[in-house]
Amino acid sequence: MSDGIYIGMSAAVARARQLDAVADNLANAQTVGFKAARPSFESFLPKGGSASKVYAAAVDTGVDLREGSVAPTGRPLDLVPNDGAFLSVRLPSGAAAYTRDGRVSVDADGRLRAAGHPLLSDAGEPIFIPPGEGTPVIDSLGVIRMGDLEVGRIALFHLEGPVQKMGGALLSPQEEGRVTQSLAGVRVGEIELGNATPLEATVQMIGAQRAFDQSMQAIQTYRKLDEKIGELGKVR
Repeated sequence: MSDGIYIGMSAAVARARQLDAVADNLANAQTVGFKAARPSFESFLPKGGSASKVYAAAVDTGVDLREGSVAPTGRPLDLVPNDGAFLSVRLPSGAAAYTRDGRVSVDADGRLRAAGHPLLSDAGEPIFIPPGEGTPVIDSLGVIRMGDLEVGRIALFHLEGPVQKMGGALLSPQEEGRVTQSLAGVRVGEIELGNATPLEATVQMIGAQRAFDQSMQAIQTYRKLDEKIGELGKVR
C-alpha cells in the first residue's frame, strides 16, 4: 500500500477527532457553564521513515476556560463567579468537581445544589438551608443569608493548568493542574452560557469538514495510483 494512503488516513483520523469536538461545542453553545474543547495537532515522522513523509495526529484536546457570554435572569439564586472563578460541588464519589453553572437550587433535604450536585461552602461542606425560612439571599461576596442568619459562604476557586471534563459543565484538574481558593465574589441574577459561540463553532466545523474531505480524496487518489501501478505489472 502506498505511504500516501497512510498519510491521508492519519490526517482524516485527526480531522474526525476535531469534528467530534467542534460538534460538541456547537451543540452546547447555549449550555450554562459549558467550556469548549480545543483539540491540538502534531505532525511527526514515522519511525525509520524519510523526512518527505510527514504524518498528522490529534494529540490532545484541551479545555478552554475563558468566560462565556452572560445572560441576565433576575433570579435570586442564579449567579456568575467573578474573575473566571469556579464553584465547587461534591460528586457521589465524594470527590470535588468545579463548574460555572451557577443555577443554584434547594433540594428536598435543604441543601444548595449547582450543576446537579451539592454546592460546597468555603469550609468544604454542603450548605444547608433551614426549613420553612423562604428563599435564601446571596450577596456579592457569596455569603448566603436567611434573614439576619448567615448560613454559609460559597467557595470559589481558580483552576490553573490542564483540566478534564467530567460531563456537562463539570471540570476536574488533571495531575499537572492546580486549584487555588479565590475571593472573587459573584454577580447575582445572571448566568453564563457556553464560551463557544454558534457562529465560531459553525465556521470551525466547515473548515474541519473540508479538511477531512480533502484527506479522503487524497486516500482515493493514492488508491487509484496503486491500482494503476498494479496494472502496469501485469502481462498482457
